[in-house]
Amino acid sequence: MTRVLVVEDDPQLVRALVISMQARRYGVDAAPDGATALRLAAARHPDVVMLDLGLPDMDGIDVIRALRGWSRVPILVLSARLGSAEKVAALDAGADDYVTKPFSMDELMARLRAAVRRTEDSVPAAGVTRVETAGFTIDLLAKKAVRGGRDVRLTPTEWQLLEILVTRPGQLVTQQHLLREVWGVSRSNRTNYLRVYMAQLRRKLEADPAHPRHLITEPGMGYRFEG
Repeated sequence: MTRVLVVEDDPQLVRALVISMQARRYGVDAAPDGATALRLAAARHPDVVMLDLGLPDMDGIDVIRALRGWSRVPILVLSARLGSAEKVAALDAGADDYVTKPFSMDELMARLRAAVRRTEDSVPAAGVTRVETAGFTIDLLAKKAVRGGRDVRLTPTEWQLLEILVTRPGQLVTQQHLLREVWGVSRSNRTNYLRVYMAQLRRKLEADPAHPRHLITEPGMGYRFEG
């Protein structure tokens, strides 16, 4: 059973989420504040975290950063904050997706299913299991990235983007293909997500993120990995 941790201080919304997810055979834990959420995450090891940013004891961004200190669990943000800067801040902190309130339950469940898919084991394309560059190594079977002799922490979404690119060396992977494979959508208004995540991958893997050697942007088209 897939277990979801809902972090939300609105009891009516929590009740609606719990009922909807239990009807779809998800296991659900609920936390009304950040401290309880971090305690439950450590104890219950959820498969997905649904997180409101406006919590009574701390900002949701701080919860994301705390979780990312030790976990790659997919984090789906639920928030009434509409500004793009808020979305980028959440994604940059390590969130995997962002849903603006009010939302339809069908859309939220679709986003949840996509988050679960991102954590499922997949067979590397074309039999590729290991990719090495001068600066970092990617072990696709172990789902591990190493740079300078140290493991690099990647979120599930960062990992899936990287996996798609490195298993197609030298090939242009279009924005629409990445959006469809990673988020299950092909809408062009999600291209800002791609920019944020690619910037994060470059910061974590490239020697000079401003002048990347391996994770290359093809303006207006997509991205390409060069070994």
